[in-house]
This record gives sequence, C-alpha cells and structure tokens, in this order.
Amino acid sequence: MKYRRLGKTDLNVSVIGVGTWQFGGEWGMDFSQEAVDQILDKAKDLGINLIDTAECYGDHLSEQLIGGYLKKNRREDWIVATKFGHHFHDKFSRTNHYGAAEVQQQLEKSLQALQTDYIDLYQFHSGPDEAFDNDDLWTYLDKQVQAGTIRHLGLSIAKNDNMHQTSAATSVNAKAIQVVYNRLDQKPEEGVFASCQQQDLGVLARVPLASGYLSGKYKPGSVFGGNDVRHRHDQEHVNKLLLQVEEIKKNEVPEGMDMAQWALAWCLKHPAVTTVIPGSKSPAQVEANAKAADYVSDEHPQATSK
Repeated sequence: MKYRRLGKTDLNVSVIGVGTWQFGGEWGMDFSQEAVDQILDKAKDLGINLIDTAECYGDHLSEQLIGGYLKKNRREDWIVATKFGHHFHDKFSRTNHYGAAEVQQQLEKSLQALQTDYIDLYQFHSGPDEAFDNDDLWTYLDKQVQAGTIRHLGLSIAKNDNMHQTSAATSVNAKAIQVVYNRLDQKPEEGVFASCQQQDLGVLARVPLASGYLSGKYKPGSVFGGNDVRHRHDQEHVNKLLLQVEEIKKNEVPEGMDMAQWALAWCLKHPAVTTVIPGSKSPAQVEANAKAADYVSDEHPQATSK
C-alpha cells in the first residue's frame, strides 16, 4: 500500500480507502456484521487505513456496522471519515438538516453508532451554498474541533464544480474536499483541483469507478434491481457511458490489466488527488481495489511513508 498526507492534516491515508455507502443497503444487497468484519479485516491486512461513511447510508446503519467492527479492533489503526447534513427516511429518501442544533444531534448519533469518542474527518455532506454560508454551523463545529471530538473538518461537495464552497474551505477550517472524479467525469480538473492545490487541501475522489461502470463488468443494456441506486439512473445515459467504457477499455487500458484497477490508478495520477474511496461488497473486491496501488507512482506532492 502507498500513503499520502491528507492536505494540511497530520493524517497519512492509504491511497485506496473503503467507501461504505453500500453498507446502508442501497447498492443491491444488505450486509451482516460478519460480512462487514470480513471486508474491513481484509482492508486492514492490505494496509488500507481509511473508511469513509455517512450519517445517511441507512439511518446511521453503515456507521453502526463499522462501529461493530471498531469495537472489536484497534480504533487507532483507522482514519474514520463521516458526514453530516441529512436524515435518512427510507431507501433513496432523505431530508436536509444543516442547522447547528441539528448537526449536534447527528454528531452525537454518529459517535454512538461508530462506538468512538472522536471522528478523524467530519464532512459537510453535499449541502447547498445557503446551508454552507451559516456562521453558526461552523462556530459549533470549530468548538468540537477544539474539544477533540472532531480532529479535522472537510467538505463533500455535491456538484464537482462547486467553487463557492471549495474556495472557502480554508476560511471554515476545512482541510479536505471530497468530490466525484473518475475517467468519465473530469469536471474537477477545470477549477476545483487547482483551488485544492493552492490551499493544500486533501482530496478524496469518490465514485472513482463511476458507480461501478468503469469496472468493465457491465455491458450496454445492463439492468439493476429496485434495491440498487443505479436503477434510478437514466438508462439512455447509462448506455452511452457503457459504450464509452468499451472504447476506453479497448484504447486506454493496457492489455491484461484489470479495468477497475486501471481506473483507480488513473484517478491517483492527478497531483491534487490524495486517495480514492471505492465501495467494496466483498473481501475479494477490496483485494482487487488495493492492487491499484501497485500502479501508483511514488512521485506525488503528498506522498509519504505511513
């Protein structure tokens, strides 16, 4: 595994993390504690130390499963990133809650679910600019940082060209940006990444496999079940993406190389990107994702030893 410094923080994160939206039950399957334990055990064995979750992957369900694992293992071995701003009601149904008092409740629930007394990276989760421009919210969060409940603040921007929030990150004491970035969606290169580099922010690239489409497993016409968030994607758009994936596989992926590993390594080539956080449904997928680190150069502005 390779590691990079997460922006101005004192955190050295593995270049491959574990995204855990799937643990909330919206990616085609439900997860038992045993299944989550096996995934995270495999990640740890491979040198992965970053878990990214959120308050609304289920109603703190993903966090509860991670907490069940952390309770039995060394909490200090992991960098745990979670988020705030939503309340989960049912599959694919959430409401926004970004007020300081609401976030206080969410933070307390997240700490309880994760069975920990601190969060390494607490991220503003895909909120609108008017929610972001709330001094009371950031005053409250700063107090939690001072108290040690939160080690560092971050932003998970909804639109990957949101310069309003990205450019204001340092002013609200956020030290990392989470953004959609992959071979099919390179929008952050147009402005967000330059701002991140200028501010020395860590960058967590989410959806690095483009919702799995860049894994090379799916062909045009693929259909997803009603418990899989991808069934909500526009079918015509998905077919266009999958045709594009076939072209990329033919013209850009080296012969014999796993496409998913290529896609993760592609993201990590950018000098602004610190880590990728693909979701994994099994230990085998974790292992396959981790192999992408073999193709990652040590020549990177944030490269470090663990």
